[in-house]
Amino acid sequence: MPDYYFQFKQFSIQQDKCAMKVCTDACILGAFTANKMNGPVIKNTLDIGSGTGLLSLMLAQKINTTIDSIEINQDAAKQAAENISGSPWSENIRVIHISLQDFTPRKKYDLIICNPPFYENDLKSNDEIKNVAKHDTTLKLDELISFVKKYLDIEGNFFLLLPFHRTAYLDRAANDHGLFIHEKLLVKQSPTHNYFRSITMLSKNKPETVIINELIVHDSERQYTPMFQALLKDYYFKL
Repeated sequence: MPDYYFQFKQFSIQQDKCAMKVCTDACILGAFTANKMNGPVIKNTLDIGSGTGLLSLMLAQKINTTIDSIEINQDAAKQAAENISGSPWSENIRVIHISLQDFTPRKKYDLIICNPPFYENDLKSNDEIKNVAKHDTTLKLDELISFVKKYLDIEGNFFLLLPFHRTAYLDRAANDHGLFIHEKLLVKQSPTHNYFRSITMLSKNKPETVIINELIVHDSERQYTPMFQALLKDYYFKL
């Protein structure tokens, strides 16, 4: 087995010590966010739950920004720091080993991105490290939304990846905290599958309309769809 899950065109992600592996839905989140934010001036970015450092690296490849990348798991934070130090964007990304609850930045962020370490109420593993990484034992969705409300700049944007069945709960939580949904990307594995992930773009400003799009990863022949290839082509060697 190679020591990375995906090798990108400009860097590789090492995963040998990480609790969270590089996965397709995280890659979709990174590419979707980078494409949306490749244009506006983004001075300060926050990556919540950096894992391998994947999202920070994907954003740095497309956006000229300074990134704070926080991670609660010590081994994952160390691995993220190693991945980032070997990339062309090491001077733009700072990895911080800390929980979101203990993180009190002295600035607000133009962009916040999060692939949350929880699938609330879903089946949990017997592996406690995986539970911390993948579930709500260390971070609640309401805590995350409350933090974003406090530290997101008035003109900033927040991108969040969730299991699809948590999307309605996010809608209510965002409304309760004064955040507004601008766009949703609903993701399914194939044309015959149900949605399994949603990516939501939120801000403090109410949009005139909410944009909802669909992304199908594989076609009926198990090949990547044209939309998926277009989204990830700047990252995957295989595309």
